[in-house]
Amino acid sequence: MGKVTGFLEIDRRDRRYAPAGDRVRHYREFVIPLSEEATRDQAARCMNCGIPYCHNGCPVNNQIPDWNDLVYRNDWEEASRNLHSTNNFPEVTGRICPAPCEASCTLNLEDTPVTIKTIECAIVDRAFQEGWLQPEPPEHKTGKKVAIVGSGPAGLACAQQLARAGHDVHVYEKNAKAGGLLRYGIPDFKMEKYHIDRRVKQMEAEGVTFHYGAHIGATMPVEVLLENHDAVVLAGGSEKGRDLPIPGRDLDGIHFAMDFLPQQNRRVGDEPIGNVQPILAGGKHVVVIGGGDTGSDCIGTSVRQGALSVTQLEIMARPPEKEDKLLTWPNWPLKLRTSSSHEEGADRDFAVMTQEFAGKNGRVQKLRCVRVDEKFKPIPGTEFDLRADLVLLAMGFVHPVHEGMLKALDVALDPRGNVAADTRAYQTSVPKVFTAGDMRRGQSLVVWAIREGRQAAHAVDKFLMGTTTLPR
Repeated sequence: MGKVTGFLEIDRRDRRYAPAGDRVRHYREFVIPLSEEATRDQAARCMNCGIPYCHNGCPVNNQIPDWNDLVYRNDWEEASRNLHSTNNFPEVTGRICPAPCEASCTLNLEDTPVTIKTIECAIVDRAFQEGWLQPEPPEHKTGKKVAIVGSGPAGLACAQQLARAGHDVHVYEKNAKAGGLLRYGIPDFKMEKYHIDRRVKQMEAEGVTFHYGAHIGATMPVEVLLENHDAVVLAGGSEKGRDLPIPGRDLDGIHFAMDFLPQQNRRVGDEPIGNVQPILAGGKHVVVIGGGDTGSDCIGTSVRQGALSVTQLEIMARPPEKEDKLLTWPNWPLKLRTSSSHEEGADRDFAVMTQEFAGKNGRVQKLRCVRVDEKFKPIPGTEFDLRADLVLLAMGFVHPVHEGMLKALDVALDPRGNVAADTRAYQTSVPKVFTAGDMRRGQSLVVWAIREGRQAAHAVDKFLMGTTTLPR
């Protein structure tokens, strides 16, 4: 382990944010990294527990105590090798993962978990700076051709693993660039897009071919995909947003979050937003319905666009400020979480249901709301109106888009509308067609997408070759 008494002698210290008054003026990342010495000190706090409960929280099976120890001993290159043995894109998880590993850390029993996410990010950033992360093309080609639909974290992880196994991998992406929600959804101020571009360049050098503007089931028939490839992996994500079908929903000014956020990604990336209505928060009173990460991203983006006010509504009751560790640890706890975007200027209200949108001349002007009890039943006499010039629906995603590719394939769905497949074979009901990530499991975290992409690659390689050396 690192320093035997490190957790007793060294206080937890994490990365800081640039001041809100400065960071809201741009769309660049604003997290201030720790120094090398401070990062090593934080790694020294890891206790190398006999049962490392951080593994309980990490879907990608990161060997966290191992690379903490390597950082403490100043062996950064070996720490990078260890980290990349389980995680294809730690520069992504080190920035946007909510870090369930830290919630599971034994030191979290005292609210001072090891800064695992910060150390992970420091390792991979150092590896890129030092030039340790070079393409890893295969020594031998298998002659097998694999199609992967979707270039989000699941599709990219699957593609990289299969390319390194020697297969001819083709990634089909409907947008102009790779990344899925990493590029078109996650705001640039949380993760700048050169991180994706750098990995795409590495993967191209490893033999992966990217096809952009290839919307399977729309601009390209699924039959072509099936005929020309030995295996197909569906990794298109869960894109069907949860709607709010109440009176006034047809008023102008009410949009899904995922119509709003990608537009700003394209503006920052100097891409055309397409033939769509521009959605901008500047000079408007904005209401975000939904209390999760997508809602938080809408807040930060609205503030940067110059919104007059931003209010976030959540139908669930306000969670406790602090969890009961004896009831929740080492599982992910329900508690009040305040993001950097919340700190930039947003009012949050809980246990609120929107009953009607009201407006004038076809445009939304206010929400008619009511407070609800623990069973989400309206409480009489608690009705109130809320001014709104722009309403963003950020209530999650119900399942993948069925129209187009999935209907054309006639693939079996599970009761929730996701593509049906287990977590061993990852095979769908259609021969030689596999699925992974949010398209299979429903909306989830980037770490789960990477895990499923890697495991699906293992299953595909075994299906094609009869055996595999790829890790699960």
